[in-house]
Amino acid sequence: MNKNLTSTIAAIATAQGISGIGIIRVSGPDAILICSQIFEGKNLMSSEASRMHFGKLHDSNNKIIDEVLVSIFRNPHSYTGEDVVEINCHGSYYILNEVLQLLVSNGATLAEPGEFTQRAFLNGKMDLSQAEAVADLIHSETEFQHRFAINQMRGGIKDNIAELRSALIDFASLIELELDFSEEDVEFANRTKLIQLIKDIRIRIQELTQSFTLGNAVKYGISTVIAGKPNAGKSTLLNALLNEERAIVSEIAGTTRDTIEEKINIQGILFRLIDTAGIRTTEDTIEKMGVERSLEKIQTSSILIYVADITQSSKDQIVSDILNYKSENQEVILLANKMDLYYTFDSSTLATEYIPKENIIPCSAKNKMNIDFLKQRLFELAVKNQSIQNTSIVVNSRHRSHLLQADQELQLAESGLSSGLETDLIAQSLRRTIYELGSVTGNVSSDEILGNIFGRFCIGK
Repeated sequence: MNKNLTSTIAAIATAQGISGIGIIRVSGPDAILICSQIFEGKNLMSSEASRMHFGKLHDSNNKIIDEVLVSIFRNPHSYTGEDVVEINCHGSYYILNEVLQLLVSNGATLAEPGEFTQRAFLNGKMDLSQAEAVADLIHSETEFQHRFAINQMRGGIKDNIAELRSALIDFASLIELELDFSEEDVEFANRTKLIQLIKDIRIRIQELTQSFTLGNAVKYGISTVIAGKPNAGKSTLLNALLNEERAIVSEIAGTTRDTIEEKINIQGILFRLIDTAGIRTTEDTIEKMGVERSLEKIQTSSILIYVADITQSSKDQIVSDILNYKSENQEVILLANKMDLYYTFDSSTLATEYIPKENIIPCSAKNKMNIDFLKQRLFELAVKNQSIQNTSIVVNSRHRSHLLQADQELQLAESGLSSGLETDLIAQSLRRTIYELGSVTGNVSSDEILGNIFGRFCIGK
């Protein structure tokens, strides 16, 4: 990625496709000068900051390209911290590309994916965790994906990390001072207070890492597989959850031969529903492939909704099937289906140590009986008693990795302090902890890490 901050970059900032308005963003030391060379109207060079001007764009032959609105943002009061110009033109593919080529011919270079946000980071407009949140915000589909991204953009993770890192640096500085005066055998850092500080910081770090389960589920959606015997009502359930006829439903067993995947938003949480082929022994080659794929999906999903035809299945058979299919640590919901044909039901009779009573739901997928109750239970399993309103939820696996490493280093430091380990080894663990915490927010980072992070952005951001 281009790290030359003396260049001026340009890119189309709006999504591809025909639209009423398209935006081209220009950033860099010559942004205003370059735009003024193709703009007919207000003198942009003398324009005040944060002003929008109407005018025309023309090429070198004075041919009018479009009538536009141009916004001026002067450094450092812009997204990138540089001079920025945003050109609002009509959203024609031809117009947008003509304007972009005009900018390039007048001295701009084409921006790489994420380069505007990278410049914002390099110019101190945001830290690395906030920059990553920009990408999450762009890709948000649900209320909580949006909320978590906004919280992170506003410093939810940054502020927590900064507080922990600052407290640790204060004590680490005293430890380093002891190393400078090692021959005099003096202690500047109170060992008892340092051990307590490490314990407190470890609790905070562990709370952050534990929040990743919820954060990751919200960011990527929760894989939820619908499984069971043929004709148990799996496809009918998928249709009921989606409130549309997505899957073919038939009285003929084995109708579903392949997996069907759809997304559903339940109270701001995204669930990735996977309808599978009915599980049974079969000689049909195609159906056998479908059953094998079903078993694979069951093993890799977070939640298993096992649909049982309550009019045909015994408790022993249901429990046996679930134990054979479920993966370790997988949440299981037993859906006792076809209750419209079965008049007496006691969920406690099916409860086991693997399937708690609250996860057993009587249902008629055909009549949509208890579908709302199932959705509520799915939501509860997703959040798992965590506060969805928490402003410091870790959603990024990179952050979690650095936090886990920081916790390990603090554990070594804590053990070392308790056992009288040499000061230089304690200092080494504290240095590594400070480095890992700083890596979350970009206080310390490598070019390779930055390239990987910003390369995932769209061009124009």
